[in-house]
Amino acid sequence: MGYKIVVVGATGNVGREMLNILDERQFPVDAIEVLASRRSIGTEVSFGDKTLKTKDLDTFDFTGWDMALFAVGSEATKKYAPLAAKAGCVVIDNSSLYRYDPDVPLVVPEVNPEAVLDYSKKNIIANPNCSTAQMVVALKPLHDRARIKRVVVSTYQSVSGAGKDGIDELWDQTKSIYNPVDNKEFNKFTKQIAFNVIPHIDVFMEDGSTKEEWKMVVETKKIIDKDIKVTATCVRVPVFVGHSEAINIEFEDHLDEDEARDILREAPGVMVIDKREDGGYVTPIECVGDFATFISRIRQDSTIDNGLNLWCVSDNLRKGAALNAVQIAETLGQRVLKKG
Repeated sequence: MGYKIVVVGATGNVGREMLNILDERQFPVDAIEVLASRRSIGTEVSFGDKTLKTKDLDTFDFTGWDMALFAVGSEATKKYAPLAAKAGCVVIDNSSLYRYDPDVPLVVPEVNPEAVLDYSKKNIIANPNCSTAQMVVALKPLHDRARIKRVVVSTYQSVSGAGKDGIDELWDQTKSIYNPVDNKEFNKFTKQIAFNVIPHIDVFMEDGSTKEEWKMVVETKKIIDKDIKVTATCVRVPVFVGHSEAINIEFEDHLDEDEARDILREAPGVMVIDKREDGGYVTPIECVGDFATFISRIRQDSTIDNGLNLWCVSDNLRKGAALNAVQIAETLGQRVLKKG
């Protein structure tokens, strides 16, 4: 016997990816429904070799369904997630709405799988921010060995993190540069994204950081250790899919780069590609469609005691969103619901 699964926001990039991953990982699905807003009702989406038609989220009854994977914005989540949870359906939410709620676990299964046990407080589990998810997968096994004091991270985040509109804007602007008659102004982003980088993701906060940077700080503390100090600079780059991060780590104890490399090779969800030669590292193009978080450029930082640098790349639509949500569903099933 498998699970009765609902995918909310099934017509978006992340929702479609959730369906792909549920199929690829052979998640034990007994029944599945796909939901969307009224303007997208009837849109067809693929689930393995099946074609499903979206139904109206506004009128759907979640009673009797085991889990709902939410891939919609915070406003829609705020309205519909409590209804699903009250009906007994466990919500796995990809928005930022519940991430900082002390009664809602924030889970990356390779890092803190035990946290799913706290789902029952609100019947909701939160999925972290895409840039945080891949970073903590790399940090946790190193933290277990040498205890991390401080992290300095600079991100290189793809336009798909801003949704379909972000992808379209990069595509249209790139074409228009080669066709000056067809000038495409920026709309989704605050400046031209084609052939450019923008050090601004989400809104600015009083201290000068952006909310994306704040998310990485707060979420890392909640997922791994409240005592870790994190400072982030988040940058949008003209890449369609795949987030990259340059991470500098300061530990309490010495950790040799060779030992760090060995630890990461054994870590769940991590793939180390680290050769000190031309092309001996992973770039965003190579990570697209893969489940792993890739680590390259592991080396000592000689400017501080107990410091390491590394390069971290992952498919943000997968580990940063859809894959992590499905892994949460798998973990919840294995540890709590125990079907399939």
